[in-house]
Amino acid sequence: MLILLCEEQCYSNPFYRQDVEEIASRLRAELVHDIDWRDKNLPPYILNYSSSGLALQMTGKKAPGPIHANFVSGGVDHRRKFGGGKGQMIAKAVGLNNIGNPQRPLHVLDATAGLGRDGFVLATLGCKVTLLERSAIVAELLNNGLTLAATAEDLTLQDVVTRMTLIPEDSRDYLRKLALPEAVDKPDVVYLDPMFPARNKSASVKKEMAVFHSVVGADLDSSELLPLALSAAEYRVAVKRPAGAPYLADKKPTYQLLGKTSRYDIYVNKKLDI
Repeated sequence: MLILLCEEQCYSNPFYRQDVEEIASRLRAELVHDIDWRDKNLPPYILNYSSSGLALQMTGKKAPGPIHANFVSGGVDHRRKFGGGKGQMIAKAVGLNNIGNPQRPLHVLDATAGLGRDGFVLATLGCKVTLLERSAIVAELLNNGLTLAATAEDLTLQDVVTRMTLIPEDSRDYLRKLALPEAVDKPDVVYLDPMFPARNKSASVKKEMAVFHSVVGADLDSSELLPLALSAAEYRVAVKRPAGAPYLADKKPTYQLLGKTSRYDIYVNKKLDI
């Protein structure tokens, strides 16, 4: 049973109480108001709801800090303000530099949204971004982060998140529907950043990846996404990979953008003519 912690001080606020009860209902989680963190029988992770938002917290000794979708402050907000604009590799990967009509936003489908960081970067650059996330827990974290950003005092930030739409659905199912002849509003670009499994059991994995592996497991079916994405995308598919990783689905890209630790494999269906 998933545990959702909301301490009494927070739960006593009617606004927070309604929100956390809705989350508990959607996730079928046990809502509690206190936890003994020393209890050895705790599950591997819990959700923690507070006035600061919803967070995923690992339990046990030396557990990493809480994981949440934060667009208001921290690294993501810094990248929004000082990240380099359309000079960033991700902007080049989706083709933002090839657009001739500035009034027509590029529609990017982020089929592996996670905590929405890449999708947020694209939205800050003017893209219309559809976010797909199949993990119900991760989708709740992302939805909470978007809600907090939408109600922030920063009007520019509010404007950015209006361009982001979250759909809690398995990407494979969604992409299959987009590939049908009768499908409408097909994305210009499908963006993929599947989790890359650790090379061996002793490999050090940063805290967020460790939490994600615990919650959703490795993307062992990620190779299925590429052919589906190519069928759904109007113009191209952009795949983010670790620098030394094999091609997704063993398919060679049309071209690549190379960075120090990661790269983008670009699969072109046709030339961007927006």
